[in-house]
Amino acid sequence: MESPRSDRILAVLALTLLAAGCVLVLWPFLTALIWAAILASTSWPVFLRLNRWVGNRRILTAALMTVLGTVALLGPIVAVALAQADNVAELGRAASALSKEGLPDAPSWLEKLPLVGPTLHSYWQQFAHNGQRLIGELGKPAQAAALSGGRMLGQGVLDMALAVFLTFFFFLHGETLNNRLRIAMERLTGARAIYLLDIAHGTVSGVIYGVLGTALAQGVLAAIGFAIAGVPGAALLGAVTFFLSVVPIGPPLVWGGAAIWLFQQGQPGWAVFVLAWGFFLVSTVDNVIKPFIISRGASLPFAIVFLGVLGGVLAFGVIGAFLGPTLLAVGYRLLLEWTTLDAASSADPG
Repeated sequence: MESPRSDRILAVLALTLLAAGCVLVLWPFLTALIWAAILASTSWPVFLRLNRWVGNRRILTAALMTVLGTVALLGPIVAVALAQADNVAELGRAASALSKEGLPDAPSWLEKLPLVGPTLHSYWQQFAHNGQRLIGELGKPAQAAALSGGRMLGQGVLDMALAVFLTFFFFLHGETLNNRLRIAMERLTGARAIYLLDIAHGTVSGVIYGVLGTALAQGVLAAIGFAIAGVPGAALLGAVTFFLSVVPIGPPLVWGGAAIWLFQQGQPGWAVFVLAWGFFLVSTVDNVIKPFIISRGASLPFAIVFLGVLGGVLAFGVIGAFLGPTLLAVGYRLLLEWTTLDAASSADPG
């Protein structure tokens, strides 16, 4: 006998509550889970080759891939943090000097800037040789910004560490998860499931290799150029370039600012070197290599990348700068495929 309608309603309600409970439990780890799935998916060919090399021992292979992921993703963060120990002390001394003496006199060229120059010059002069006023005006906002940035960075590091840990289980059970995902997609979308999953995988790989790979290359190149030119905090500026590389105008802001600082320090030769290094090396990676790699998986409009970066940071923190564009790219590509297929099917009367 069929179950009464009330029993079916209660069953659906119970399953809904169960699903909602599972979502609530996993919600704090959602960022790490998504990032772990993306990392495992994009590095799966490497996992298969390594597994064959170690004699088809999946646990050992998953452990080795996890160690490699830890070194590749968390190693640079630790290295930058250790390299900044001296810079942090120097920054503390500079802040102490500012609190006593205030800012130096505003540069003359600032007043000559069109439209905003006189206003900026006048505002700067309010704090010239007046440390107490400077601390009273900017101390609390700067402290709040530092705490907020530190909290966001710390959360990003924790999410990254948890994601690397979870990749072990994705590698270990990846084939089973892939088969169940395909079955679920076939029940939802029918015969197009495998095709759409392949599209999604290609898009994720293209965006991750293009965005993350390009960011790493730009960060390393920028840090090398800053170190050669003697810019203080070269490793930190390289890390800033790494995170800002997802925005086309991001790296020029960093190496352009470093060049302006060198000009102000009376080193025009090194300033020109930094400008040339940034334009011909750092930006070439962004303008040539990134479009080539990303185009293999998806051709993305600038608005998708821009909104993905901003929305990703707001939704997921620092790690969202790379996670946001990836998710939007997959959604954008799947939407294009769905609308193309639907348009083709509606145009064919047979």
